[in-house]
Amino acid sequence: MTRKEHLTHFNIAGFTYYEGVECFNKLEIGTELTLTLEPDNKYDARAVAIHFKEFKLGFVPRSDNRIIFKLLTVGLEDALIARVQAIDKSENPEHQVQVLVHLLHQKNN
Repeated sequence: MTRKEHLTHFNIAGFTYYEGVECFNKLEIGTELTLTLEPDNKYDARAVAIHFKEFKLGFVPRSDNRIIFKLLTVGLEDALIARVQAIDKSENPEHQVQVLVHLLHQKNN
């Protein structure tokens, strides 16, 4: 049986600087997002980018990316589910979209 456990939640870092404005109205609570390593990032050696379809929304904040980076590095991207948890259009753009990440795992009976 596959279970999902809460791993972390956060606001998207750098949302102002990427393509969030181009797809903001398409994002809804529950929208699935993709997490990808960005090994050539000159600002953060553990950078994990967040995408919605072809749009780059920003990054997992540096304070939250360590475990996600490690899981992606060892090829466990299928064990992570990232979804939009909250949207607040009235907030500062850096706080408009909150993401929730679950870790999937097999439960042995």
